[in-house]
Amino acid sequence: MRPLKITVRDAESGSVMEIIGELDYSNAAELRDRLTTLALEPGQRLVLDLAGMDFCDSSGITALIAARNHAHAARADMALAAVPSHTLRVLHIVGLDQIFPLYPDSDTATRS
Repeated sequence: MRPLKITVRDAESGSVMEIIGELDYSNAAELRDRLTTLALEPGQRLVLDLAGMDFCDSSGITALIAARNHAHAARADMALAAVPSHTLRVLHIVGLDQIFPLYPDSDTATRS
């Protein structure tokens, strides 16, 4: 398993935050901290690209919810892209698939 790596890039619609490795209790605070450095504008979209995420526990899910809350506080939108099947299953079980817009990849998420 890989340690958490977070990269951010700008897209026309807003920021794309790529999450690589494990998002768990030992590092979920890192994602929450990085979110506070993003300056989102009303109408933009924050996309979390999870294609490289190996593992996500409940602390990681909580960090994803924090990302949504951060975006909504800025009156911006938020979406998840390329959600791994193991995380998608959890999102379905707890009903968060109804809260998060889900896209197959970050390019689609930034264009929609």
